[in-house]
Amino acid sequence: MKYLLIFGLTVAVIWLWQGKRRSALAEKTRQQQPKPPSRPRQLPTTEIVACDHCAVHLPRAEALTSGSGVYCSEAHRRQAEG
Repeated sequence: MKYLLIFGLTVAVIWLWQGKRRSALAEKTRQQQPKPPSRPRQLPTTEIVACDHCAVHLPRAEALTSGSGVYCSEAHRRQAEG
């Protein structure tokens, strides 16, 4: 009877130890899995225009605008106006 009790306790300890080991292994595997990719961030768009004098492309925010067109520099604006 004594040996049966010792055998039962040994089996219970091994069963509990294996369960904790399996849960720790599952947690480690869960942490190592790559996270799903997040949606890419939308960048603001910029309108691009061409200089009427030299045809260089530049953002509209950096262009010089006058009544006769869009220019990349003050010198090109003056040359185009006369």
